[in-house]
Amino acid sequence: MTQRVTTPFGATSTAAEVVAGVDLTGRRAVVTGAASGIGEETARALAAAGAEVTLAVRDPAAGERAAAEIVASTGNRAVHVAALDLADPASVAAFTAAWQGPLHILVANAGVMATPERRTARGWELQFATNHLGHFQLATGLHDALAAAGGARVVVVSSVGHVNGEVLFDDVSFGHTPYDPWVAYSQSKTANVLFAVEAARRWAGDGIAVNALNPGRIWSTNLSRHLANPPSAFDPSGATGVSVKDIPQGAATSVLLAASPLVEGVTGKYFEDSQEAGPYTEGVRRGVADYALDPAKALRLWALSAELLAEAGFPVA
Repeated sequence: MTQRVTTPFGATSTAAEVVAGVDLTGRRAVVTGAASGIGEETARALAAAGAEVTLAVRDPAAGERAAAEIVASTGNRAVHVAALDLADPASVAAFTAAWQGPLHILVANAGVMATPERRTARGWELQFATNHLGHFQLATGLHDALAAAGGARVVVVSSVGHVNGEVLFDDVSFGHTPYDPWVAYSQSKTANVLFAVEAARRWAGDGIAVNALNPGRIWSTNLSRHLANPPSAFDPSGATGVSVKDIPQGAATSVLLAASPLVEGVTGKYFEDSQEAGPYTEGVRRGVADYALDPAKALRLWALSAELLAEAGFPVA
């Protein structure tokens, strides 16, 4: 067994602390879902380190407000906003077609959680379409830009929720399986990890590192807007292993994987609390499930994702 990757940072480290002393001048980054929450904080940390950052957001007006705040707080004026609706493959295709030049950092941060049963215009279940399929299309569409950068990094924000269930390969959109918002969320978050595993394998020769992560439990973001119970109904003590964090702490692991020299060359891994995670243990809300790192399932998901997009008229190169 290979030794797990460790760093001096931990559950309470902030994005600013993780990126302190790192110079990203000349690097270009895209952060999805960066109009608020840990996406905005991730973009701020990268901009503070000197990167040119594009906020890829569904609501450009909200993105412009976030960009203005990031410019004001960092002094970096190279902060841009671009429209991106991950649930709409035409929007993703337009974004990737418009991108010019190399891309050094892609942070697949945007997501939805525990939504009521909803489907996209293509008939895809919304959480799978947004959290996984849109990011799959985005990353593959930007592959050449990532390869051109030399040493690019792709960071995929997953969740400890992945331990609640695997990808339902025969029914990812709940055509005959009774819909459960948490089963759908778990599926999408497992898919995030599996994507990182297969992309890391496929793109190693291009010098592209791809890793997934659990940001921790952060209640002060828009992600929890669909929850029936208020956050106070959940145990905040961390007794079951969950790291409860504020937004700057929640963005730290994303920023570590996107920018820190401490993880240079690391790929195909799953991190939490700025460390490579250990195996999941039943009853403890930490670690990574074996099925999320399964290379055969990762390859199967890649093939399924490519097939769904091809059927919708958006073939993956």
